[in-house]
Amino acid sequence: MNAYQLHQILEKNIGLLVFGILFVSAIGGLVQVLPSLFQESLQTATENTKVYQPLELVGRDIYIREACSTCHSQQIRPLVAEVQRYGAFSRAGEFVYDRPFLWGSKRTGPDLHRIGGKYSDDWHRMHLINPRAVVPNSIMPAYPWLADRLANQDQDIEKKLRVLQMLGHPYTDEEIASSSSKLEGFTEMDALIAYLQVLGTAYSGEES
Repeated sequence: MNAYQLHQILEKNIGLLVFGILFVSAIGGLVQVLPSLFQESLQTATENTKVYQPLELVGRDIYIREACSTCHSQQIRPLVAEVQRYGAFSRAGEFVYDRPFLWGSKRTGPDLHRIGGKYSDDWHRMHLINPRAVVPNSIMPAYPWLADRLANQDQDIEKKLRVLQMLGHPYTDEEIASSSSKLEGFTEMDALIAYLQVLGTAYSGEES
């Protein structure tokens, strides 16, 4: 049987054609996925990468809830233009405690991976309440209601940390037991700012 005859059989047999497509797609998927499962650099935290503290973790959840990743990416590619604009390119080890990853794929707004420490808490607060107050041409929506909602509202932070501990994040039982108290007195805006202020700070500039 030559290649032409085999091709004709595949075209006439829908079931066999679908199986062939799935088989080839599976091989392509494995070629992409398997190397990442065994590449140590993708699973090893950089020296300064730490797990998120309770307030930062709540802020990250708010970031996801408010769909911030729709307009902001969190990955700086190793290109000259990107590094000059946003800072040092992103390293895989900086994301080992991110579940899910928030790399994003669209930049309606700037990349935020090196935003931590770039602006003060007050700047972020004003920016979230009224973006135009600090960036006149901004098209970002305002989030004033975050200042009125408590950080521990609708949160079960202990349960969340327990799950992350099971997944390998190095939280101690003592840290988990005291996590709820670390949210007291803070608003959702405080939590989101705490998260933004830690973004990209794990990179010291010394890693290769």
